[in-house]
Amino acid sequence: MMARTLADDLGHEVNLPEGPVARVVSLVPSLTEAVAATHRDALVGATDWCTHPADLDVPRVRGTKNPDRRAIADLTPDLVIANKEENRELDVERLRADGIPVSVTDIETVPQALTSMRRLLVDACGWPAPAWLDDADRLWSGPVPKPHTRVVVPIWRDPWMVVAQPTFTADLLARLGYAVRAPSGAEGRYPHADLADLDDTALADVALLPDEPYVFTADDGPEAFSHIGTRLVSGRLITWYGPSLVTARDTIDR
Repeated sequence: MMARTLADDLGHEVNLPEGPVARVVSLVPSLTEAVAATHRDALVGATDWCTHPADLDVPRVRGTKNPDRRAIADLTPDLVIANKEENRELDVERLRADGIPVSVTDIETVPQALTSMRRLLVDACGWPAPAWLDDADRLWSGPVPKPHTRVVVPIWRDPWMVVAQPTFTADLLARLGYAVRAPSGAEGRYPHADLADLDDTALADVALLPDEPYVFTADDGPEAFSHIGTRLVSGRLITWYGPSLVTARDTIDR
């Protein structure tokens, strides 16, 4: 019996059990990792793209953009968790029309991520605050420093696409002293760009090449840049908002 209601990040009222949430289906890889690190037994379903933790063994419900609604319903979740950027509004609306409670996160900054995770895991799910969340709060509580390096962050090639603002990645990197840049006139949070505009010392000092969504490697990406430096980075550490925040600061700055 649903006995509580709580607004998600978008202000939608979500019906929740009277006690702690016992069955969660996650439609976002970073949220899957966060739930698994907080109350693993409650995670009963995840997408095909949910790769952390590596030993996760739960039923899969297809992808973030095409979730299998019937498979989700068959798992009888107390709550489905989604994200405004990662998941389609249409899929969220259809799940809700099926009578399935869905909580949607909306995250563009590190502080928003920490607030959203606490709202979801503690307030909505009714679980004790996990140690990793308290650690992340402490690690990221300081002011945004003056930038020391200008960076471009491609997320795809052929065509090239880059991170712009406002995005979680740009905010996280700013808190490490990296100013995320996009070519003049580029529109949107993840605009298309010409390689010549990216590989320009007037724009950036370094291209940070993540391994997701496009899998940049030592042999695929750095060779395209001849004017600015390149550096391979973990996509998880600069795009996921969960336990990865505990290690992101030290790892990225190495």
